[in-house]
This record gives sequence, C-alpha cells and structure tokens, in this order.
Amino acid sequence: MIASPLVAACGSDSGGITVNVYYSTEENFDKVVANCNAAAAGRYTIALNVLPRGADDQREQMVRRLAAGDTDMDVLGLDVTWVAEFAEAGWISEWTGQDKADVEDGTLAGPLATAKWEDKLYAAPKNTNVQLLWYRSDLVPTPPKSWGEMLEQAQRLKAEGKPGGILMTGAQYEGLVVQFATLTAGAGGKILSDDSTRAVVDDGAVKALEALRDLANSPAASPSLSNAKEDNIRQEFESGKSAAFQLNWPFVYASMAKSNPDLAKVFKWAPYPAIDPSKTGTATLGGFNLAISSYSQHKPEAFEAAKCLRSAENQKYSAINSGVPPTIESVYDDPEMAQPYPMRDAILDELKNPAVRPITPAYQNVSTLISTILSPPGAIDPKATAARLRTELQDALDSKGVLP
Repeated sequence: MIASPLVAACGSDSGGITVNVYYSTEENFDKVVANCNAAAAGRYTIALNVLPRGADDQREQMVRRLAAGDTDMDVLGLDVTWVAEFAEAGWISEWTGQDKADVEDGTLAGPLATAKWEDKLYAAPKNTNVQLLWYRSDLVPTPPKSWGEMLEQAQRLKAEGKPGGILMTGAQYEGLVVQFATLTAGAGGKILSDDSTRAVVDDGAVKALEALRDLANSPAASPSLSNAKEDNIRQEFESGKSAAFQLNWPFVYASMAKSNPDLAKVFKWAPYPAIDPSKTGTATLGGFNLAISSYSQHKPEAFEAAKCLRSAENQKYSAINSGVPPTIESVYDDPEMAQPYPMRDAILDELKNPAVRPITPAYQNVSTLISTILSPPGAIDPKATAARLRTELQDALDSKGVLP
C-alpha cells in the first residue's frame, strides 16, 4: 500500500519547502498538522502522508523506502518498538543540542526511554499509551485488584447468567505480545535480559503463560479470543451483550461515549490487574515517536515540525479529541483535561510504573516469534512453552534459525 498525502504541499508550487510526515491513522491528526502549518507561517508546509492501518504494513513501507535511500521522507511516525531497529540501521538522525533539550524537557521518563538507543536520543515521543481494565460498574461494584480476582468475578457473573466475559487481544499479532509482556512484568518476571541480548523467560514469565492459558480456557473467555484485536473487543464490549471486563487502550472511552451513551454511564476504568496484586497497575508502554529520516533534505525544518506536532498544546488537543495519552507530564494537570479525559490520573500512575517491551534492533523478530508460539493462548503449556520461547528467542537474538 502507498501512503496518501492528506495535506497538499502548497508551498512546493512556488518553490517553498515541503516537510513530508509519514504517520499512522489517527483521528484529527490532520488538524494538528494544520495548527503547525499555521505556526510555520509559510517558512515550510507539512504534508501529511497517512500510512496503512496495520503496524506491520507501516513498518514494511518505511523500511523499504529507507533501505533505498528515499529522500522524500522527512518525519517518520514510529511505533515505540521500532526506534532501536531504525537507529541501528542508520535510517534516522540523532536529536542533539537544543532540539534534544526541548524534547527531554518535561517528557515522562518511560516514553522518553522508548525514543533512545544506546543512550542517544533518536526520536521525540509524540503520544504514549497504556492499557487499563475497563469494566461495567452496574455489574462490578468494586473492580478486581488482581488477575485471579478478575477471573473469579467474571465466572461468578457468568454463573448468574449475566454478562461476565473478559475481552482481551488474543490474536496472533503484537496485541498478544503486549498482554504477555504486561503479565510478565506484573509477576515480577522478565522475557529478555536488561540489555536485550539474552532470552530469560523466567518464573514470572511462566506465571504469565499460566494466566493467559487460564483465561483462554475459562468460561469468561470470548469465543473469538484467539482472533481478537483491539477494535474487535471494543465493538463486542460496546454491544453490552456479553462482557463485564475489557483490557484495552484509552481510545475506547471516547468511542463508548459515541457508540453507546447509555452504557457509557457505567463504563469505568481501573489499573491493569497483575498476577501479583502488589504490582497491579503495571502496564506495557505503547504509542508513537517522531523520528527524522537520515535522508531528509530538510532536516532543520523537519526537526521544528516534529517538535510542533508533539507540543504540549497539540498533545492536549489529541488527548481530548482522539484519546491518545500525552507524553508531556504537565498536560495531565491542565484543567481543560478534567472533564473529557477523566481517566488521566490512572493513566499517569501507570506511566510512572511502566513495563517497557524489549528494546532491541531485533524486536520485530522477537515479536513475531512470541505471537506465533503463544497462539492460540488456549494451547499454551506453560513450562514447555517457556522452554521453547527461551530457545527460539535466543536464536533470534543471535540471528540464527528461521522465523516462523
């Protein structure tokens, strides 16, 4: 698929500078681009090129063009797991001097860590993300404080003939990897070593595998669990027919208000339930970072445009209108956030205690292996699956073997 420009490069007709931004689909991001074009006051024009919706398709398109030395790409919207790979390949430029200082000022530590590789800053965190436990307060007066308690409550509701389902992303893709990473961190475990050079898959990871298997084989699991992605579970929950719980990103809040206003009145949130109750609220970081292509012919303008696109004012706009959590801490304290973004304190608490996915240039291979081996979740054999993960992840880190 080819990215489609949404904003005409009006400056190019008169010889002006066009900054090409390649970014994932995000509701209202074209309005943020318009804000930054107004701020540029004709010195350059940002052209928004919307990438395919699927993360793998986004990465593939950018990798192909960068590998060919494409000079038409200036600002790149990177999933937080791609920065190390793109930096190691020499495809993105380091942020230095005042640009680096501007980005680091006020940015939350967790999202900032995802923009670095080998202690150098290679991107500017635009928006972050963490999953919460969303639940129906008419069915669940007090939200569970652990994974086991959530399963007990769900099964009790099902036994009473009420909607008691737990909705989770269980399809064979990155969404399943996120659940595994979150549960492993919430059990005090590790998948890779801290320097991401060694496959660990320790006892905490085995507990996470047990948790995934237990949910998949529980009466509370959705029949479509092994095919479910974020939007599937959002839609199933909004129907109000089957589920009491949903593990998902904050975009579901704004969607519920539009799709089912009655159910929205009892649509509440709580920290992601951990296996170890003392670690409830530990969640995997998601989100997007903005990087500057090494092949850009307009780097000064590209750095300036990227800083505008992720400014505090524009992050507030995107949080309120598109539901994506800010990376600049002060935005959460803005009084205008209180009414449209009431879950901001819960999000901020999780952002200060994040589970960061392995930071390695081989992340794509790591992710592909994990999602393949864990699919379908109902077939997980915890100790045997952990042993297989340990062996095959180490081969991937050592660039040996063949990926599934």
